[in-house]
Amino acid sequence: MSSTFFKPLPAYLVKRYQGWKATTFDENKGWYQRLAEVGQHPRFMVVSCCDSRVHITSIFGADSGEFFIHRNIANLVPPYKKDEEYHGTSAAIEYAVTGLKVSNIIVLGHSNCGGVQNIFPHFSDPKNTDYNRTIFVGRWLEILRPGFERIPELQQIEKNIQNLEKQTVVVSLENLLGFPFVSEALKSGTLSLHGLWHDIKSGELFCFDQETESFNNV
Repeated sequence: MSSTFFKPLPAYLVKRYQGWKATTFDENKGWYQRLAEVGQHPRFMVVSCCDSRVHITSIFGADSGEFFIHRNIANLVPPYKKDEEYHGTSAAIEYAVTGLKVSNIIVLGHSNCGGVQNIFPHFSDPKNTDYNRTIFVGRWLEILRPGFERIPELQQIEKNIQNLEKQTVVVSLENLLGFPFVSEALKSGTLSLHGLWHDIKSGELFCFDQETESFNNV
């Protein structure tokens, strides 16, 4: 295989790594050694968006070993489906619940989500097929259709999109209930589910309230 496509890391990333190694790592060698020897025992799994502006460990000031994080387009959990296809998100959930025995799963949505903005025009007008230009993204975002069908139609398109962003959280929480091992853990009281939506601009965090079906300030 030609090595033309595989380059060394950019110099500024190497410099950042060396700075981390000389400070954060060296000052906490014992902790990293323990993580390596004992393994990971996170209490939380987080399903969040790939968006580079959403940094869950910074939001909660989490250290290494605290959060088991899975990121995908629009922080979606697909419906439970047992077949021979590849299921990255479902595999991560299965490992977190049955292997790591996490006690909490957080689904974290956010404002200005590119995935939601991508699929919203098609949901609003099926004749709009711009999303079909992608090979995988459009099909993945179809998971969100049930959420679109229950948002109120408002005059402000920005508000409609924001409501759909919050539905990425609600739909994912609902789909999690369809995983047998998740359902069993919930019934036994060893697992809790949490839905959050983060406003990037204001820094505010909102938590989903199942009883009122609304998102309230944390």
